[in-house]
Formats: sequence, structure tokens, C-alpha cells
Amino acid sequence: MTIRVLIVDDQALIRTGIATLLSRKADIEVVGQAGNGREALELVASLDPDVVLMDVMMPVMDGVEATRKLAERGPRPAVIMLTTFHDDERVLQSIAAGARGYLLKDVDHRVLADSIRTVAGGGALIHPQIIAQLLPRLASLAPTPVTASSSPSDVTSILTPRERDILRLLAQGYTNQEIGEQLALSVGTVKNHLSVIFAKLAVRDRTQAALWAREHLL
Repeated sequence: MTIRVLIVDDQALIRTGIATLLSRKADIEVVGQAGNGREALELVASLDPDVVLMDVMMPVMDGVEATRKLAERGPRPAVIMLTTFHDDERVLQSIAAGARGYLLKDVDHRVLADSIRTVAGGGALIHPQIIAQLLPRLASLAPTPVTASSSPSDVTSILTPRERDILRLLAQGYTNQEIGEQLALSVGTVKNHLSVIFAKLAVRDRTQAALWAREHLL
């Protein structure tokens, strides 16, 4: 199955460069390009992409606002924010708006392609350089605080199906590599998922996440 991608950036050179790199991937097709958030909204409606690569800072309508409006329409397409810097506030705003990922523009093309595949499959990710500094604050973005008394229905509204699968395997004692083998994911993708899970559950490590999962998921 080919993943349809829309690239949104106010710099044509960057759009062209990303499109050229992605054109080498057999399972990814760049179906369009937009120069600002408003154009992106129009093209999403007509092109129906699976994933949008969205620049954060743009004229007319920035990436955060465009992402928020897309999220109001429904779960598709998945949005990955791309930026040249990692401003905490912008990252948080993007995630709160509904972005499924946040990457720096200098990311390796192979990582970018894997990230596109991850969010297209229902996953989420954050660039490794900014995960650590964001974890303490990401928990506050959850629509319903997760506590020891949270019910399974709370989990349904907070975690994606893929995240629940990973959490169940984690609670059963599987390593990241074993989880990846079970779910056909790379170890890096599993790590990205776990970082997001820890943030959503407001836990610090695998042990706390496993204890929570054993009480609510197993």
C-alpha cells in the first residue's frame, strides 16, 4: 500500500528537497505541496493524503493552526510537524493541536520515511533530541488525567490501539526488540511509542508503565 504525503512549507526549495528524497521510497508518494496552512487545508480536501508534513512557522496560516483545523475534521490525515528548532512551547502547541509527530528538518531521510510509516499506521513520535525535555510537560496535555484509579475506558480515549498493544507486551515482560518482532516494528519505533505512552500515562519508566498496564489492560 502506498502512503500519500502532502508537503507543507513556505520555502519551495525545502519542499522540493523533501519531495526528491521521498520519491526514492517505493511505498511513499508525494501527492502535493503547499506554501502555507490555508493552502494545506484546501489540498487536503482535494487530494486526501494519508500524512501531512507540516512546517511550524508559515505566513497566512501557521502549521499549528492548520493542524488544529485538520484535527477538527477527523483523524486523517496524520500530521508530522517539521521545524529547524525545538522550541518547547511550539512542540506542546503542535501536539495539543493534534499532530502525531514532531521532527527537526535535518533528520535523516530514512528516519523521515520511517516516521511517515509510523504515523500512517496509527503511531506517534517525537524527535529523540527533544523527548527528554518534554516528558514532564507532555502529561498535562492528556484530555483526562491518568491516575491509578483510571478505568480501561479512559485508556481507550488516550492511547491509540498500537500504543495499547505495545503497553500490553511491555507489561508481559517483553523487551523493545521482542515487542518490535511481535508487532513488525523497528526498535527505534518501539522506543518512540514508549516515550509517548510514558508521557500520556504520566509515568517515568517501564516499571511504572507495566504496573499500570497490569492493573488496567491485562
